[in-house]
Amino acid sequence: MTVVLDREQLREVTLEDEDLMRQLLAALIEDTERQMPLLEKAIRDTDIEQCARLAHYCKGACANVGAKAAAEVLARLERNAKVGEMGECSTQLLALAQEVDRLRAEEI
Repeated sequence: MTVVLDREQLREVTLEDEDLMRQLLAALIEDTERQMPLLEKAIRDTDIEQCARLAHYCKGACANVGAKAAAEVLARLERNAKVGEMGECSTQLLALAQEVDRLRAEEI
């Protein structure tokens, strides 16, 4: 199972500033949660391009701060969107919600 949060990467990105680490993680969670209803709508509307675009955006944000498990889920979601596997995208969206909850449980 992939690590939820690569703390070393987050420390590196924030130059070991623990307050900044907490703020960055909170902002990532908030932004990802804002994108999830948009992803859900894109899946429901079978908007392949929008779904792939949103997944790509969120994947990059997660990967940049070390949210490895969420980034992997989003990579799968993006791949599935690009080939029109919207049912699988729905499954990945549920997995993303679980990963966001796991991120929220991480203590900095």
